[in-house]
Amino acid sequence: MNENAAVMSEVETFIAQWQTGNEMMRGCFEDLLLYISDLDNVSLTFVARPGISYSLRPKHINQTERDLFAIIDVIDDDPEERWLSVCFYGDMITDPDERGEVVPGGLTGSDGYCFDMYQGDLDLTNYLKERLRESYRKASR
Repeated sequence: MNENAAVMSEVETFIAQWQTGNEMMRGCFEDLLLYISDLDNVSLTFVARPGISYSLRPKHINQTERDLFAIIDVIDDDPEERWLSVCFYGDMITDPDERGEVVPGGLTGSDGYCFDMYQGDLDLTNYLKERLRESYRKASR
């Protein structure tokens, strides 16, 4: 998708400007980015709000009722201590390990699950990839 190329360029610029000192967190974000960018029939949107968040929003081309199937936010309230908040619609994923936080009405007005990562965590990153796959599959229907 050509529109994804422009988004990926914007995201790569953001990653290149990520301050040193938190490479593990940056690596987890990049890992999730690569994972969703490899999924078929997904368009990406990137919303940059410096000082607040940088938000990556994937949408399956078959989705008609919702504008995304996940949000991967880099929270930017302290650029030296950025952290991730990855959120999903509550009806699109399971959370078998109960690692997420239920957020009533917190995802574009719908109930959601958010998973916050304050330190680079490869185990949680892999868990989130499983949730991304679940959400992607439900969005494709």
